[in-house]
Amino acid sequence: MFDRHLLEQTVGSGSYLPEDVQFLLRPVSIGLTDVLEKERLIQTQQKHYSEMISQEDAPSAAHMALFERALAQNGQRMAADVQALALALHAHYQGPEIVLVSFVRAGLPLGVLLRRALNGLGRKAHHYGISIVRDRGIDKVALEAIIAAHGAENIVFVDGWTGKGAICGEIVRSLGDDPRFPSKPRLVVLADPCGRAWLAASAEDWIIPSGILGATVSGLVSRSIWPADGGLHGCVVYDHLRACDVTRSFIEQIEALRAGITASPAQPWTDEQAAGLQRDALGVVQSLAERFDISNLNRIKPGIAEATRAVLRRVPDQVLVRDRSDADVQLLIHLTDRAGLQVQQVGDVLGPYRAVTVIRGVS
Repeated sequence: MFDRHLLEQTVGSGSYLPEDVQFLLRPVSIGLTDVLEKERLIQTQQKHYSEMISQEDAPSAAHMALFERALAQNGQRMAADVQALALALHAHYQGPEIVLVSFVRAGLPLGVLLRRALNGLGRKAHHYGISIVRDRGIDKVALEAIIAAHGAENIVFVDGWTGKGAICGEIVRSLGDDPRFPSKPRLVVLADPCGRAWLAASAEDWIIPSGILGATVSGLVSRSIWPADGGLHGCVVYDHLRACDVTRSFIEQIEALRAGITASPAQPWTDEQAAGLQRDALGVVQSLAERFDISNLNRIKPGIAEATRAVLRRVPDQVLVRDRSDADVQLLIHLTDRAGLQVQQVGDVLGPYRAVTVIRGVS
């Protein structure tokens, strides 16, 4: 039985249906920090990014049009990938239930879709949304509550994609040598260009439709916020974005597409495959660090989703794409045009990535 007192502290299911997910995040009130000031505080190490939040505006009409284009272009692929991942989890987990633990926010849509797909395969699946913060770790209060209710053996972590693999590393650091978990954490993603996930639908860097919106496709919750006083990590519920919320409609559209899908189970990377992907991805990041004289690799945001989010939420300096005519980078180009930033077409220099944003050095 789940701790009811803990649940009463949370934001519930946000704008998702109650059966789709239970957030283990508490609502917090926090002042807004200007994007440029936030960047300065992060880079001068006066504050951690998880201690601040900036205004999140409603996506523009052009942004939503590009989201709809991405959904039309890649919705079928996402539906097929969800089914392939669900079939793999169904085969791997033999216990009576599967516990999906999605990382807020990018993991939420995939977690909701996986829960529904597993239910369709006759499996009982629980789904929770929790926080993980780079350099600080996973929300241990939330995770221990899940373990107390369900045990640890059938937990699978869910995120949308990998960039450099920072979250994968954070899971390893957070869990340490906890004997309740395997040494390689069971992280499931749609796209894993850096080869760090346990299970991925592919290694390709592609435009995942839910990856190009923020709160309005993720239950109207903010990025998670570090708790200064301990306890559950926090978030802000963005009620001001309710009029443009597509959280539920997005899920229903992918679900409708998945109904007609025939897929084969996804397969975990072999050691050789993972090593090759990791080597290629790290090579790109290191070469870009040398090219732009960057010592802090956190300033390099590889992959379409990370590059796009960095333009929306950070202070970008360089935006690189493999091919400007690539349909998957058109939102990124639209956002850079609006911000007055030039996009460089650099071809195969980006290796497995189709786009990379480099954050401006601010002091």
